[in-house]
Amino acid sequence: MKKLRVYLDTTIFNFVFADDAPVERDLTRKFFSQISHFDVFISDIVIEEIAECPAPKRQKMMDLIEKYNIQELSLDEASRQLAIKYIKEGIIPAKYQDDALHIAIASVNEMDLLLSWNFQHIVKLKTKRESVGVNMLMGYRSIEIYTPREVVEDV
Repeated sequence: MKKLRVYLDTTIFNFVFADDAPVERDLTRKFFSQISHFDVFISDIVIEEIAECPAPKRQKMMDLIEKYNIQELSLDEASRQLAIKYIKEGIIPAKYQDDALHIAIASVNEMDLLLSWNFQHIVKLKTKRESVGVNMLMGYRSIEIYTPREVVEDV
């Protein structure tokens, strides 16, 4: 069976260490325990966002990327243009351009799904529905957007 291609945004790495949100933390850790079922990717945007985190959390997050051999995608012009379209269409506010870039990079690189805990701009009905429409208009396939809660398997 073909593995799903999954793009992880920065929130996934943050929640591994979110002791103030134990349910989400545990679901995220469970996802990492099942990560071998997926082909997993991040982007240079994720690396840049992690670099802004304080130590020692920053290093712990980078260690996860290395431990699980997560592949890095680069921001390219097609992703940049798609993100601009999301912003122009009012899907993502311009102030949160990186959120638009996460969705665009995942879409341009034909990920099966984007995994996030960002309910403000990414994991919400408006974003899910309208990004699919823009992707179709721009010649990209739709991207499924989920939280770890929706992809982990009960053991």
